[in-house]
Amino acid sequence: MKLQRHGILAGIALTAVVALSACGSDNNAPSGTSSSASGSAAANCATGTLNAQGSSAQKNAMAEWIKAYQQQCSGVTINYEPSGSGAGIQAFIAGTADFAGSDSALKDDEQPKADAKCVGGKAIHLPMVIGPIAVVYNVPGVDNLQLKPATIAQIFAGKVTKWDDAAIKADNPSAKLPATPIQAVHRSDESGTTDNFTNFLTKTAEKDWTFGKSKAWKAPGGSGAKGSDGVASAVKQANGAIGYVEMSFADNSGLNSAKVGNGAGEFVELTPESAGKTIAGATVTGEGDDLKMSVDYSTKEAGAYPIVLVTYEIVCGKGLAADKLPLVKGFLGYAASTDGQSTLTELGYAPLPDSVRAKVETAVKNLS
Repeated sequence: MKLQRHGILAGIALTAVVALSACGSDNNAPSGTSSSASGSAAANCATGTLNAQGSSAQKNAMAEWIKAYQQQCSGVTINYEPSGSGAGIQAFIAGTADFAGSDSALKDDEQPKADAKCVGGKAIHLPMVIGPIAVVYNVPGVDNLQLKPATIAQIFAGKVTKWDDAAIKADNPSAKLPATPIQAVHRSDESGTTDNFTNFLTKTAEKDWTFGKSKAWKAPGGSGAKGSDGVASAVKQANGAIGYVEMSFADNSGLNSAKVGNGAGEFVELTPESAGKTIAGATVTGEGDDLKMSVDYSTKEAGAYPIVLVTYEIVCGKGLAADKLPLVKGFLGYAASTDGQSTLTELGYAPLPDSVRAKVETAVKNLS
C-alpha cells in the first residue's frame, strides 16, 4: 500500500532545528493571557523562549504546533531539535531542555535523575502524539506486501535474506516476489521508535526475535541510518530495502508500507483510523498527572494496526522555573487542545482518543 502525500506536508520545512519566532495578533498580551487569530480558538499566550529536543517522530507535529501557536501569540521563540528520544532525555536531565520529547517512558534509572531537575516535584509523561510505525519497503513490482510479526522479526534478525523466501511467500501467496537480496535498515541512533518497534517484535514474535526491547539496535547485520528521515531516505535509495519509520515519514517520502498481521490474524493497512483502534485499547499505567501508557501490540481488535508508539512530552509536573512556566503551559496546552490534535491526521499521525486528550489537558493545567 502506498501512503498518499498530504498537501500540508509539502509546506513544512523539515530542518534539523525547528526555530520559529512569533509575531502575533496581540503585541502587548501579558504572560498567561489569551489571544486568538481569526478563525481559531484562543490560545493561552505567554512570552519568552523555550528550548526543547528529543523524538524525531514528532518533528512534523511540533513544526505545525509551533507555527500555529506563533500565529496566535507574540513575543515567543520555541526551538525544538529532533535529536532523538535518548538525546532529549539526557538534555532534560542536564537542564538544557525545558521539556523533552520521547517515544518511550523514562527508565527506572532515568526517572530520579529527571526528578532532580524538578524542584519539589517529579518529571511526568504527557502523551501528545500517536505515531503509527510503518514497515516501509522498496521492492519494484510489489505494491501490496503483507507481513506477519514473525516474518518481520525474521527479516530484521537477518534470518530471512531474500524477498522470495518461503516465509514471505507464505504471507503473500499470490504475489510475484523477486529473488532480490533484502537490505534491512534500522536506526543508528538511540531511538524511542526502535524501542517501540523492538518491543512489538518481543511481544509478538518472541521465538524469532531474541534481541529484546531497546532504544539501541541490538540485532546483527543490516545498515543503520540516523533519524526517521534518514531511514526513510536509505530505504528509498536502495532496491530491496526495508525499514521502520513513523507514518508521517513514510507518507512524506512516498514509500510503500506493508500490511501487518495483528493478534486476530488480519493483515491490516496502516491508516490513522486503524492505528487509533489500537490506542483506544491502551491503558494508562502512571499515577495522577503522570500519564504513561501501555500498548497491547497483540491486539485482537478487528481492523487494528498493531505497531504504534506514543510520544510523550517529559516535563516537570511541579518545580518548573517561574520564567518558563506560563509558556510551557500555554504551548503544551495548545498541543493537547482539540485544535492542536485535529491537525495531526493530515500530518500522518493519529490524534489522541478524547478520553486521553482530556487527561493530558488537565495535567498541563496542573503544571506548576
